[in-house]
Amino acid sequence: MKNIEFVRPEEIEKRSFEIIQKELDEKGIVLPKDQAMITKRAIHTSADFDYAKTLTYSENAVNILKELIKNGADIVTDTNMALTGINKKVLASFGGEAHCFMADPDIASEAKKRGVTRASVSMEHASMIDKPVIFAVGNAPTALISIYELMTRTDWKPAFVIGVPVGFVNVEASKELFIASDVPCIINRGRKGGSNVAAAICNAVLYELGKERL
Repeated sequence: MKNIEFVRPEEIEKRSFEIIQKELDEKGIVLPKDQAMITKRAIHTSADFDYAKTLTYSENAVNILKELIKNGADIVTDTNMALTGINKKVLASFGGEAHCFMADPDIASEAKKRGVTRASVSMEHASMIDKPVIFAVGNAPTALISIYELMTRTDWKPAFVIGVPVGFVNVEASKELFIASDVPCIINRGRKGGSNVAAAICNAVLYELGKERL
């Protein structure tokens, strides 16, 4: 027990971010000011400092994401895990709602009939929401591919894409689709990601907006 550090429960997160900043400093990594809160929260949720190098932001991405949330945009995730992790109370205070359609029986039935993933059908369903939608994809590259295909064959576009699916099949290629697009986005290059990271990116902005309002 001699190496165990006593930290009060309410100070654990603060202490964690102090450690993250210290290690970033030791590595000589300076994060852009507007991106720092998001990148550090991705590191916090994963304990992986690679995110300091691989998280990729489109031009003015953070400000665009903030304005969308402030104006009541909804968030759609590709997993219930990400949905659970997002601070829905803060989102609702700005007029937004978080959704995940993956467990809907109609989505599962249509996906089976068409021979496609539920993630693909979920994204198609989400595209019919009649307000700006932020897509937070942390698991299924087919969700990103579906969003991109909808863009190419219709005049619909997502308001914002957070693309951090994890895995090996089509993961890197699906992310690159949005890095090369004109859609405002935050994408993690490479194989790493996850629902926890998708939720962390959303929460980083939600917490920042909550502080700004206070």
